[in-house]
Amino acid sequence: MELLLIAIFVTGYLAITLEHTLKIDKLIPALAMMALLWAIVAVTHLPVFEVDTALKELKPTHLDEILLHHLGKTAEILIFLLGAMTIVEIIDYFNGFATIKSFIKTKKLKSLLWIFTLLAFILSAIIDNLTATIVLITILQKVIKQRDQRIWFAGLIIIAANAGGAWSPIGDVTTTMLWIGKKVTTIKLISYLLLPSFVCLVVPVLIASYLPAFRGELQTVENDEVGTEHKHGATMLYLGLSAIVFVPIFKTLTHLPPYVGMMLSLAVVATFAEIFSNAKINITSIDEEHTQHANHSPVHSSLSKIELPSILFFLGILMAVAALESLGLLFGFAGSLNQAIPNTDIVIALLGVGSAVIDNVPLVAASMGMFSEPTDNPLWHFIAFSAGTGGSMLIIGSAAGVVAMGMEKIDFFWYLKKISGLAFIGFATGAITFILLRDFIFV
Repeated sequence: MELLLIAIFVTGYLAITLEHTLKIDKLIPALAMMALLWAIVAVTHLPVFEVDTALKELKPTHLDEILLHHLGKTAEILIFLLGAMTIVEIIDYFNGFATIKSFIKTKKLKSLLWIFTLLAFILSAIIDNLTATIVLITILQKVIKQRDQRIWFAGLIIIAANAGGAWSPIGDVTTTMLWIGKKVTTIKLISYLLLPSFVCLVVPVLIASYLPAFRGELQTVENDEVGTEHKHGATMLYLGLSAIVFVPIFKTLTHLPPYVGMMLSLAVVATFAEIFSNAKINITSIDEEHTQHANHSPVHSSLSKIELPSILFFLGILMAVAALESLGLLFGFAGSLNQAIPNTDIVIALLGVGSAVIDNVPLVAASMGMFSEPTDNPLWHFIAFSAGTGGSMLIIGSAAGVVAMGMEKIDFFWYLKKISGLAFIGFATGAITFILLRDFIFV
């Protein structure tokens, strides 16, 4: 029976990986895989377990209890992401991201490269790497007219955004999962990964700055803005970013789950959004009079733009991995892996390389069930770095890469030939930096 469950998981995993080839949204195999795994567990009355991280052993439990436990942990992540997505959409409603274009004053290609990649590194740590990539490529399209030049910048933005997302608990879905799952804390995550992530950014950009693509100056700089500027755009940008940054602070002060702080931040940002838009504060009204007001509400408009397919995909994949974890399969696999490859650093580095081929969300979800090290063990920080930055090695290896591929129609093999080598160098130098810090500084 265990072989059947593994076969279902592997089949679903392949379907997710081959999403573009099969032309089937990845949420479909994720949800189907989740439902089938738990259904088989229930019908065949397989024993389920809870991992005792303190004793590093499995404790028998009941199906209802373990299912509710995993659903609660998954819901924490999903509600957190919903709040963050809504705040970002509210900022975009006021075209707040157009303010970022004011930072770009130069025409030198090398200077533009450093400006865009540093902005990607900083922004992705606050609003996540996917959103940062979308914002900066949108601005890039207004600054650089020639597509042949633009795609070089887009490739380096992908590397920078993934590096920036790795050291922040709110910068990437995988680091958010580890943070909410109490595998890492904010201060330790930043302490361990800020420098390695920065190295992962600086080394490829430094090499790229000497390439022919980044020599000389722009021939033309368009004066078109990213959109019609809103008088409250800058205010909403700074308010929204501050509200998101406040969430880890709120968690540190109250010790409440992160989604509670995110809901408070969303409430504050939404209040100012309604005031600035002069719309009636009403999100859930259903009668005609209220609906008319709600249609003009920035909060209502932002909620309607949330990527629910992504939320459902996370639900499916996290609960599917939870099923294997509850059966003790991941715990046993980790033991076998440690015997086969005693060096954990090699295992995690391979996980980073693997994240360039397959989605890093299920990889990290699986690792959370495989290892039972305590909170802030360096292993978790290395997993965060590897999964976050390893995806840059292929354009399909990260959400930032996929969205850039769609926005600029970047060819897979062009990226493989021109950018993948730089991404690998960044990943390798960042990983070496982490290991040196861990072994000689944080001992």
